[in-house]
Amino acid sequence: MTMRWCALGRNADGRITAFTLDASGNSGDPISMERSELADFVRGIEEEHAPRWVWSDTTRWVPQLLANGVRITRCHDLRLSHAILLRSELVPNRGELAAAAAWDVGPEEPDPEPKATALFELESTRATAVPGDIEETLAEFARQRAALAASPRQLSLLIAAESAGAVMAAEMRAAGLPWDTVEHDRILREALGPRPPAGARTAIMAGLADEIGMALGQPGVSVDSPPKLLRALRDAGLEVQSTSQWELADIAHPVIAPLLHYKKLARLLTANGWNWIDEWVRDGRYHPVYVPGGVVTGRWASSGGGALQLPRMLRPVLRADPGWTLVSADVAQLEPRVLAAMSGDRAMAAAGAGTDLYAGLVSSGVVATRQEAKIAVLGAMYGSTTGDSGRLVPRLRRSFPAAMRLVDQAAAAGERGGVVSTWLGRSSPAPSDEWLEQQALASQPGATPRDEREARRVARDFGRFTRNFVVQGTAAEWALSWLANLRLRLDELPAAWAGQDPRAAPIAQASGPAFERRPHLAFFLHDEVIVHTPIELADQVAAAVTAAAASAGTLLFGDGPVDFPLDVRISERAEKG
Repeated sequence: MTMRWCALGRNADGRITAFTLDASGNSGDPISMERSELADFVRGIEEEHAPRWVWSDTTRWVPQLLANGVRITRCHDLRLSHAILLRSELVPNRGELAAAAAWDVGPEEPDPEPKATALFELESTRATAVPGDIEETLAEFARQRAALAASPRQLSLLIAAESAGAVMAAEMRAAGLPWDTVEHDRILREALGPRPPAGARTAIMAGLADEIGMALGQPGVSVDSPPKLLRALRDAGLEVQSTSQWELADIAHPVIAPLLHYKKLARLLTANGWNWIDEWVRDGRYHPVYVPGGVVTGRWASSGGGALQLPRMLRPVLRADPGWTLVSADVAQLEPRVLAAMSGDRAMAAAGAGTDLYAGLVSSGVVATRQEAKIAVLGAMYGSTTGDSGRLVPRLRRSFPAAMRLVDQAAAAGERGGVVSTWLGRSSPAPSDEWLEQQALASQPGATPRDEREARRVARDFGRFTRNFVVQGTAAEWALSWLANLRLRLDELPAAWAGQDPRAAPIAQASGPAFERRPHLAFFLHDEVIVHTPIELADQVAAAVTAAAASAGTLLFGDGPVDFPLDVRISERAEKG
């Protein structure tokens, strides 16, 4: 039998059963094994057949394999796929999927845990786990295959990309991001002063707190309590609605400068201070915990540790191992380019061809400055109608009618309470019951003007959500396709220092047995990727990163006019310009 898939599941007795399936879904005899035998089994099957592995949840299977130096080529993650298929408007009949409610859950804690600390506890974990026995695994796979067979082909691409993302998230977590704790400590001391006792402010922060109290005429004011701080600000005559830095920044008062400085330092100390180093960094690696599909648009989220919110000032802390380097790349203006490709707007594509798209809008005469171009494009995608956005968006509508028509239609669908879908078929959620109740109330004979105004407001809000959903979601699909293609290209590169004594070769031992000699993905942030690679392969890795971006564009949009130019850098530290 030609093996196309290999399904794995657990038995009631704790053993693991594998079923091999051919292209028609016919299975061979079941293969039963102890958990300790799994890595060798997968290694052998992968080397001979490289099938698509079918399992309940990648976070339950891949960490154990990576710990034993075993990597897979591809998989079908049933949990992630179920979530997409159950909600996609491209699936004509979702009744059987809806009936399998046990699969409609969030990620569970990885199994096994490399280390029993809070580092590996997913904050978004749900207590109910997806089914893991082999019978239910096969049954759910059959339901999903039937749904895909009845749906447009692009949905299969989305399922493959989402499943690949789950594998890459597990691999990046296992390999970790090279982290220079000495440099991190230096940056913290420079910004905050010496490390304070647990639970205390730093000396610099304490001085700022005193300065804030003096400026408000309230020495000892509780700066860390938003309600008390807000009351103190109002007592000082400041008409503020919150303590948000965005609101405070526009106010002229002696308290503003020290208060904003204090908030910045407090954020650094809390989010990425010394306690963060103690909890999240081990053996020179930060192990990010990604949650693929964690955002409704398909963007990744992170669970603890702030993998997607690392401040720019900490970029110098990302440092390659000796004998290795970092290849960093990010795509310029990803979402506007995706909008141009989706809509087929050739004028917008031409504005960004081979150059900064915002600069292209300036040179084409649409706006006067690059900042205006950025404001206009973001306003178009997020539905801004006031201020500079309200003034500039009409210019885009005249210059790029196809692009604007696409987002306008998505917004109109949302305002009607409709559902929209990304390029590959991820559909937006329907409006909430409260939204529907508000619309129904406004249509009643006794509705007040206030009811009608509120209904229009929430309708516009939902329209702004659907307007952005189609663009941000499709950009997430492009990024996943980029990463998945890059991962395959990296696997085709030779292992470094083959045949050398590991004691003499600069292997990345802290990256684990699966990656200690190979270039590997180390970090991902929406439109940016970092690869940790042996120096001798750096140029090949850079070429692979660029080629993968071109392949992602072709996969999604064919040979259209939109390009996705990258800023690629090779350096010991991942300092972003």
